[in-house]
Amino acid sequence: MKKALITGITGQDGSYLAELLLSKGYEVHGIIRRASTFNTRRIDHVYHDPHPNNGEVKLYLHYGDISVAETISNIIYNVRPDEVYHLAAQSHVRVSFDMPEYTGDVTALGTVRILEAIRKSGFEERFYQASSSEMFGGAKPPQSENTPFEPRSPYAAAKVYAYWIARNFREGYGIFASNGILFNHESPRRGETFVTRKITRALAAIKAGAQKYLYLGNLDAKRDWGYAPEYVEAMHRILQQDSPKDYVIGTGEAHSVREFLDEAFGYAGMKWEDHVRIDPRYFRPTEVDYLLADPGLARRDLKWEPKVGFHELVRIMVDADLELAKQNSPGEGRRILEERFGGWHRWEHQVVSMER
Repeated sequence: MKKALITGITGQDGSYLAELLLSKGYEVHGIIRRASTFNTRRIDHVYHDPHPNNGEVKLYLHYGDISVAETISNIIYNVRPDEVYHLAAQSHVRVSFDMPEYTGDVTALGTVRILEAIRKSGFEERFYQASSSEMFGGAKPPQSENTPFEPRSPYAAAKVYAYWIARNFREGYGIFASNGILFNHESPRRGETFVTRKITRALAAIKAGAQKYLYLGNLDAKRDWGYAPEYVEAMHRILQQDSPKDYVIGTGEAHSVREFLDEAFGYAGMKWEDHVRIDPRYFRPTEVDYLLADPGLARRDLKWEPKVGFHELVRIMVDADLELAKQNSPGEGRRILEERFGGWHRWEHQVVSMER
């Protein structure tokens, strides 16, 4: 049984990757940060309580932080994984302008800490570095493995550092380290502050009457958007190659934020122009106008092809957030409480707080 270690396992990509690896018979270990509230909702459905010891447990979680080298070293030494997927980062581009030092420490130096732990362990782990299309920044599209990086944010600059340090450890120490340069990939598990999920969540809230306006920044930015569950399959295939190499992963098709709005609101029978307002606070100090993948190498080497297109992706996300809004509606909350407690008035103050 192969062992895999995933940093960022509670994120969108980490949760889908955990599902994939478990389906392939892996023993999966994930690193999570200690918090006062539960932050594992994306992986709760694949987690089994280890106490019964009934042989079902193949997913193990470890408290750790990629900003602390000793913690990372201890986990790698104790787990001895065959494959390490490094997905954890401060990954929000706009936030990186507000927190550049923190972004550099986590997104850039976090990669160094893991690679150093692998080097010192003496084990033969295969290492996957989650690189980003944001590294290309202002480079002319389409962007391939040979396109020079032109980062235009602290996040992108930190990812460029992580990309090159992975290559440095590969060439200098012989570590099997590969970069997956993933273009934008979305799903119903996307973080709520990323623009695609921000749009679909707001749309559902507007349709439910809980919200009137959606505030956005640059609507003309173009991105190559794909479906996240398909992209984690590419991650796995990258580490199954005979030798380490870097790959661009994307659909080869780009759409603007404005087009995303058209598709999402149109699918829901609404006009986005009636509800979207522009807020200058959401513009980046330096914008990235156009990211478009040239995934030819991945198609040849990995035999990887995206199946879910842009229109289907948007509709998957809209459907999911409409369903979520329905489940979380005040009326649904009232129904659940009445079923559980046999009355409404006694629990009204709890539901008021839920509605807020």
